[in-house]
Amino acid sequence: MSIFSNSPGNVLGKFDPINKINTMKTTKKVAPEGSTTLCPYLMVASVELQMEFLVKTFDARITNETRGSDGFIQHGEVVIGDTNVMMGRSTEQYPSRQAMSFVYVENVDEMHQTLLAHGATEIMAPDNRPYAMRESGVKDLHGNEWWIAQLLN
Repeated sequence: MSIFSNSPGNVLGKFDPINKINTMKTTKKVAPEGSTTLCPYLMVASVELQMEFLVKTFDARITNETRGSDGFIQHGEVVIGDTNVMMGRSTEQYPSRQAMSFVYVENVDEMHQTLLAHGATEIMAPDNRPYAMRESGVKDLHGNEWWIAQLLN
């Protein structure tokens, strides 16, 4: 049985996830200027290296570099396309974690080669999928997976 079922035994009871999601539709901007409502957050060993990778591969634009007393970037932010991506320097209290991101691009084959040229390792070579997308996947230097997709006509 689906958790979205309207049956009396519904796990979610009277909670309607569709309507809850719709409550986010508002004219009031809740995120800071230049930020998106949802921001992926990467926890990595080196914010500097992660930012460099994203700039060189996805043409990311750096919007924030907050340095600690040690001179290293503790928190960084970039924009890829229309999406903010935040990242923090891992610590013992907040260890590195791998993430998965899905990014739409104009040309999967070119982007795949660009990612590999900048140190990513291949998970899946570019391939036409049965749902009208060409996709590939790679892992970056911190183990984060980047799945890229191109809409097919």
